[in-house]
Amino acid sequence: MNREYYKWFSHHLQREMELLVFGHAGRAVIFFPTRMARFYDYENWGIIASLSAQIENGELQVFCVDSIDGESFYNEDVFPSARIDRHLQYEKYLLEEVLLLIYEKNHGDYIETAGCSMGAYHAINLAMKYPWLFKKAVGISGRYDLTDNIGDFKDLLNGFHSDEVYFNMPAQYMANLSDDRLLSAVRNMEIILAVGETDPFLKGNQQLSSLLWEKGIPNQFHTWKSNAHRPHYWRKMAPLYI
Repeated sequence: MNREYYKWFSHHLQREMELLVFGHAGRAVIFFPTRMARFYDYENWGIIASLSAQIENGELQVFCVDSIDGESFYNEDVFPSARIDRHLQYEKYLLEEVLLLIYEKNHGDYIETAGCSMGAYHAINLAMKYPWLFKKAVGISGRYDLTDNIGDFKDLLNGFHSDEVYFNMPAQYMANLSDDRLLSAVRNMEIILAVGETDPFLKGNQQLSSLLWEKGIPNQFHTWKSNAHRPHYWRKMAPLYI
């Protein structure tokens, strides 16, 4: 399996960023890490190995990007407005730096987003905001409104609300989306949501899936037995959905 490591100084983030690329051709996948995880964790957890047949056959080329969640949503040392601002800088890094690498390395026209846990939030949010750039979005064990209090998972913005927050919570902005151009682009994407039946995020996944259907947006919704919020399950889910 082709494996490449990249590291460069991001002008949008003003820090060095790293990522791994697996594969040589096929659908380009931006694979977001889990909560506070790193770009190499999916490889260490055997999730990349679970995709090895598709990668080696040239069906998938996986770009495992790094996370800065510790500087954005999970940075309790700064005011919530600074957290969302840092997230938007990360978004620019993805759109204006990572996508350039994908265009350079991958000669197809098919780009998808995917992620597990917090990575699912990033995958679904980026694809919903910029649907003309992506053909598919996969959210596994995801949470799609970070301002909700769900069991032990608290509101990551401490009750703070702003336009920037609203337009980065898919469960919020999709409910009121009426722009025909954007809706058409989202409808053209393949959207897959998968979650465990005892996962605390189950209800939010059900609500997002229903909301998308109400907007005429087809999507697949898969429920797994138990919590299914662990690498053991993601190794089984990734080949089915990504």
